[in-house]
Amino acid sequence: MMETVYKPTYPGGIPMAKALSELLEEGVAGRHVLVRSDLNVPLKDGVVTDDGRVRASLPVIEKLAKAGARVIVTAHLGRPKGKVDPQYSIAPAAARLAELASVPVKVATDLVGEDAKAKAAALADGEVLVVENVRYDARETSKDDAERGEFADELVALTGENGAYVNDAFGAVHRKHASVYDVAKRLPAYLGDLVKKEVDVLAKTLNDPERPFVVVMGGAKVSDKLAVIDNLIGKADTILIGGGMGYTFAYAQGYEVGQSLLEKDQVENVLRYLKEAPEKGTEIITAVDVVWSDAFSADANTEIRPIEDLTGGKLGAEAEGLDIGPKTREIFAEKIKGAKTIFWNGPVGVFEIAPFAEGTRAVAQAIVDSDAFSIIGGGDSASAVRNLGFKDEQFGHISTGGGASLEYIEGKTLPGLEALGA
Repeated sequence: MMETVYKPTYPGGIPMAKALSELLEEGVAGRHVLVRSDLNVPLKDGVVTDDGRVRASLPVIEKLAKAGARVIVTAHLGRPKGKVDPQYSIAPAAARLAELASVPVKVATDLVGEDAKAKAAALADGEVLVVENVRYDARETSKDDAERGEFADELVALTGENGAYVNDAFGAVHRKHASVYDVAKRLPAYLGDLVKKEVDVLAKTLNDPERPFVVVMGGAKVSDKLAVIDNLIGKADTILIGGGMGYTFAYAQGYEVGQSLLEKDQVENVLRYLKEAPEKGTEIITAVDVVWSDAFSADANTEIRPIEDLTGGKLGAEAEGLDIGPKTREIFAEKIKGAKTIFWNGPVGVFEIAPFAEGTRAVAQAIVDSDAFSIIGGGDSASAVRNLGFKDEQFGHISTGGGASLEYIEGKTLPGLEALGA
């Protein structure tokens, strides 16, 4: 497994905040520490269906509590659009955190209201309080600096005197939100272990990967991955393209794609990638066959079609491609087998529907079977490997922030990291 070395800078050269270990050395016993965690988990009927982010958030929370801190956890869940909406309550995630934790966890019924204030003030050393969804307050995501600052002041007030702030929510560091950016400007701010690990791994992958460095790019749209592909051409040895975005690549290469997902306005960019990649030493590999389907459902009629004849066969031009085919799976697996570093973002088919899950399963299995250090780029990729029965420990690193990891790989300035600058 690749050893990562922490570098106290992030893209742009801005220095990072002090690490959590430094806060612990300074001493936290009796102090309120506001922790921005990532508890943005999927729910079904009020039950957490994937607790990966809860588990990832737990170590820092427990480390602080066991050192005697009075921990206040803030997090978001979904997009309640600045108002209280029970379907987006943090309570199920907090309940799961309490089940897994080895320290006492309390839950407030509001965010910065009377219940949160009372429970925060009453916290004893070693106890944890989870307050409600920070996105219940429209000021959290406001574009107005003064509005965000006002809300940040109310969050900071929960810590009383001598408070501290720890950002351990990598999945939110690409947002200029009050609990991510503005609070860090108001309290002594520290880098949580989870964010530190993410930065370590991604920095190593982007700047000094062990080669061959193979990237698997999937997902629905080329437009979502434009800057990522731009930044990886010349850095990656091979980029494997699957998922819905693959049909724009196929169309750009002169193939008909029927009713498959297609972004015609991205064809010019795709042609540029296909031209520039070999000039810069990067090989781009696209699908040679696909699973052709007449419906977006588990009982659809399907057919394996070569990429050069997608509109032929029994299903005709009204069908669409919903997964990479078996020959493409073999080609992808062979490239993955020879890799030393792998970055994967985006499923290569509609993995949620059984007939179209085999491509994504094949990619995951090839990564597991390889000797490479693997990074799963969060979001749908992380959900896919877990839903298909793979274990987190079978991969080198599963990112807790899909959007944040992509923006880091793009080389963007991430507000949450900028705010933690020394």
